[in-house]
Amino acid sequence: MSDILHKETVLVLNRNWQAVNVRTPAHAFCQMMNGTATALEIEGKEMIRPVNWTEWFGLPIRERDAAVYTVHGPIRIPTVIVLANYAKMPIKRPKLCARTIRERDGNRCQYTGKVLKSGEGSIDHIVPRSRGGQDSWENCVWASRSVNTKKGSRLPHEAGLKLLRKPRSVPDAPVSLLIRNSHHIEDWELFMVA
Repeated sequence: MSDILHKETVLVLNRNWQAVNVRTPAHAFCQMMNGTATALEIEGKEMIRPVNWTEWFGLPIRERDAAVYTVHGPIRIPTVIVLANYAKMPIKRPKLCARTIRERDGNRCQYTGKVLKSGEGSIDHIVPRSRGGQDSWENCVWASRSVNTKKGSRLPHEAGLKLLRKPRSVPDAPVSLLIRNSHHIEDWELFMVA
């Protein structure tokens, strides 16, 4: 029982019903009990209604519902809660790392244009760190390992290379774009960004 309470299986919406986070049922129950959130009773797209803690405690457990069992009887675990007083859409600043550089550049060598297989690419500093180059979106590109080795500590033109396009920073993204339904919870799909 305790395992189900501590898996992140509850989608959190702001008061505008936009996905902003994922919580554990334990955390969701606490927010419902103290009135900072209401659960959504969802019966497909046709019937979605907010339910406060007192009413939620008495809802019947349907076949598809997960539940926790207490001395007072079973309690349905919500799949989606709505925060009562939170309207913001949090923004996430992407981290500068190999994965985000690779994704920004479409897993394509920025000197040859070749799409790279797993393990064939690495980060290249356009202005090498040994020559004062910084770890920044504008100075890092995805390149094939062989091209990166050939370039070494030289500037691209010194190695006979030319960038296909000028690297740019990755824009900040609303967290709703980053939430993944890894547990395949059907009710979440109503609120997820496509």
